[in-house]
Order: sequence, then structure tokens, then C-alpha cells
Amino acid sequence: MMNGVAELTLWQIITAYLFVIIVLIITRSRGISRTKEIVLSSVRMTLQLVLAGYILVYILDHPNPFATIGIVALMEVFAIYTIIGKFKGILTGELKIVIALSMGLGAGSCLLYLILAVIGVNPWYDPQYFIPIAGMVIGNSMTGVSLAVKNLLDGMTTRKQWIEEALILGAAPREATSDIINRTFDSAIMPTINSMLGMGIIFLPGMMTGQILAGISPTTAIAYQIAIMLAILGSVAMTVILTLQMGYKTFFNREEQLV
Repeated sequence: MMNGVAELTLWQIITAYLFVIIVLIITRSRGISRTKEIVLSSVRMTLQLVLAGYILVYILDHPNPFATIGIVALMEVFAIYTIIGKFKGILTGELKIVIALSMGLGAGSCLLYLILAVIGVNPWYDPQYFIPIAGMVIGNSMTGVSLAVKNLLDGMTTRKQWIEEALILGAAPREATSDIINRTFDSAIMPTINSMLGMGIIFLPGMMTGQILAGISPTTAIAYQIAIMLAILGSVAMTVILTLQMGYKTFFNREEQLV
């Protein structure tokens, strides 16, 4: 039985790029024009992880509250920038502010509750816990908000006539958009719920796998994974509902007319 972590050599990592080549062959043979995106995302992922690894080595060796807060703030900013970038030229200034507020309040509050109240990290800014957990909470919230924004924009566009008729009949904007908000919320949190349903049976989550590979007891890894998944569910739900509750108002003027 192997003891400790099996170190990967550079050559072993390079051989893993065979998976990228397989995907490129499939997409090219099917006439799907995704070559640029696949290559770009693979290179970008590699560079980002290498850079993050060296930064984390320094921060873990020199724990500092300002460094921890700075890294988490950078994650938040990058997540917000990524969401807005997906809808370039479509979002209004108000909706961009809503996205930023939702990500900050929703993901931030859930992250602090998990770190301080549930896990009880001491010192609170310990980067060994704070930074990787923040990455998982913020990353999943980003996915949820991206889905919410997409479905909100689709709903407000495809059901524009229905909303206007409801307003003419005396409904308030909140009532006229209630069905769109509920459907959008449901679709945005469904991936997280599906992930929880399959966890432990169909697949083992990345953090739990990493802890087990690092030699930590599976029961300890499971305890952390349960707490973090519940925090992710809460964060996704919080950020999505804040985005939707504040976001639908940006489609109406002060006279409660659809703009």
C-alpha cells in the first residue's frame, strides 16, 4: 500500500493533456467549432493553477489577515467579472451592480458563517482553510448566478407581452414576474441539488478526494465535505435569490412600466 501523496512528475502531467487532444478530435470530427475555446481554456486553466500554487505556497508560509482578505476579494472580483463578461453588451449598469452586490452579500455571508461558526477556524484568517473553502463557495455561487442571469434575461424577453398584459390588468411588477423568478431560481439551484444527490454514490467530490489522497481520514474528509456542500447550497440559493429579487426591478422604471 502506498504511503503519503504520490508526487506527479512534469511528464505525467503532460500525458494528462491526452484528454484535451481526445476532445479536440471529437469536436473537429463532428464539425463543432470549439477548438479555440478548448485550447484557450486548457492553457488558461494551467497557467492560473500554476500561478495560484506558487502564491498559495507563500501565503500559507506567511499567514496574514490582509493577504487572506485580499485573495478572497480578488476571487470575488474575478467571479463578478466572469459573470458580466458572459453577457457582454447585454447587461445594464444597474444589473451589473445587482450581480456584484449579490455575490458579495450572498457568498460572503455564507462563507463567514461556515468559517467562523461551523468550522471555527482559529485564527479566523488561516489561509489553509479560508482560501480553498472560499474558492468552492464563490465558484459555485458564480455558476448559480450565471444561470440565473441567463434565465432571467430569457424570461423577461420571451414573456414580455405576458408581463405587459399583467401590468395593464393591475398587477405589480413583483406579481407579474413572480413565475419567471420562481422558475429561474429553481433552474439555477438544480445543478447544486443534483450534485448533492449523486455525491458519495455516483462520484466523490474534489475536496474530499484531495483530502483522502493527502492521507486524511475519510471520515474527517466526509465531515468537511458535508459542511462545505451545505454552505455551497446556501450560498448559491442566497446569491441567486438576491440577484433575482433585485434584478427584476431593473427591467422597470419608477412608474412600474416595463422598459
